[in-house]
Amino acid sequence: MVATSQPLAAQAGLDILKKGGNAVDAAVATAATLTVVEPTSNGIGGDAFALIWTKGKLYGLNASGPAPRNLSVDALKKAGVEQIPKYGFIPVTVPGAPAAWSELSTRFGRLPFAEVLKPAIEYVENGYPITPVLGTNWARAFRIYSENLKGSEFQSWFDTFAPEGRAPEIGEIWRSPDHAKTLQLIAETNAESFYRGELAEKMDQFSRQYGGYLRLEDLVAYQPEWVNPIRVNYRGYDVWEIPPNGHGLVALMALNILKGFDFSERDTVDTYHKQIEAMKLAYVDGKKYIADPRKMSVRVEDLLSDAYAEERRRQIGKEALQPEPGQPPQGGTVYLCTADREGNMVSFIQSNYMGFGSGLVVPGTGIALHNRGHNFTLDPDHDNCLEPGKKPYHTIIPGFLTKDGKPVGPFGVMGGFMQPQGHVQVVMNTVDFHLNPQAALDAPRWQWIEGKTVELEHTTPAHIAEALARLGHDVKWAMGSGSFGRGQIIWRTDHGVLAGGTEPRTDGHIAAC
Repeated sequence: MVATSQPLAAQAGLDILKKGGNAVDAAVATAATLTVVEPTSNGIGGDAFALIWTKGKLYGLNASGPAPRNLSVDALKKAGVEQIPKYGFIPVTVPGAPAAWSELSTRFGRLPFAEVLKPAIEYVENGYPITPVLGTNWARAFRIYSENLKGSEFQSWFDTFAPEGRAPEIGEIWRSPDHAKTLQLIAETNAESFYRGELAEKMDQFSRQYGGYLRLEDLVAYQPEWVNPIRVNYRGYDVWEIPPNGHGLVALMALNILKGFDFSERDTVDTYHKQIEAMKLAYVDGKKYIADPRKMSVRVEDLLSDAYAEERRRQIGKEALQPEPGQPPQGGTVYLCTADREGNMVSFIQSNYMGFGSGLVVPGTGIALHNRGHNFTLDPDHDNCLEPGKKPYHTIIPGFLTKDGKPVGPFGVMGGFMQPQGHVQVVMNTVDFHLNPQAALDAPRWQWIEGKTVELEHTTPAHIAEALARLGHDVKWAMGSGSFGRGQIIWRTDHGVLAGGTEPRTDGHIAAC
């Protein structure tokens, strides 16, 4: 089974399974294809994270990239920069996605890497029709970039993604020969060209031409990291996330607080109130402490301790609180999941951030560079302060669920700072309220914004909104569903059957055989 946000990408992964590939091969094929068929949310120049269950063990891969070696607070201050911008070269960090594909394929894949990337290459060479949500997001991005991208360095973005002087329309065929050539080079060289060859040299040249900070030596030095996943036990289920610099830790802290309460019904004001309050407390801690793990001032195990969860839990009362960080004891993204008949399962996420990313496309390559560096702060006293070679606070997080040492399956909800909030809601829908995968994704969502402000999806019962307002929450009704994340789930039942759910808020699809 393959579940993701775009039907052609899901089908690409299924085709690889039918050719004898395993769940890892299918995940890589799907991920590469998503850079083609959903470029509004991810690209070759982005980052990736993965959780892989194989042969009775869960592995974690952090393929996020660091800041360039010559990018520093002092360098920006000398250039008159007081805040890291969204667009241009300043927020560009080393892209990790191609390295993730190669690393996963080499360690756990079965088919040749070049074979696994074939579907993506074929789709971008021959073209494909623009789907409804994709077309809507593309048009929005075109409007934003037309207003904000000023300078010749951005021209390649328009040449690549708006060659007719506009965003491609829903139902229109879109293709990109440069993107196809780049994927072919990545396939033929096992991603070496991207980091140490022709593509790396083009990125270096482009950056130098416009005074950027990314250099060939940054790309040459890059390697993705195998990491030990972190977890909390929530009512008998182990919920797993990638450790920092990702913010899956926020979801685990919130669940650790919430496990001290009893929930019998989903759609009650008490359930919503406690969920929101727990998420506030977890998030303000995450924003204060999560950074490159080498630079964090507190330990992950301290943030996840039962004692600290109890301390934070006691702060939840009958009214909405104004959250403040605690002091623990010292001691624009795509998501996909795959499963095969051998028991292998993959939870994979990759992103350019804020849609297309930095607005920069390396000329002649189709490589849209991401803007993950925007999450750095320039405050020297903050754990997440910009430093050369440091990884930023990262929003993309894959999730995984196990019980009694056995896999239940992969899950994820992409969408910037919504992601840990989506993880908490999906886990509780599954564990507390016994919803099947599709129902767990279909259910209305809430999103804490800041302070006492919370946004509710328009499908939320009105009496819940009114009751939350009486408790002091600043309740806002969202105009649409786009900001509430886009999730996918695959659970393996006790009977060995795969049960999948796909996001109704996007062009989601499950492909199975």
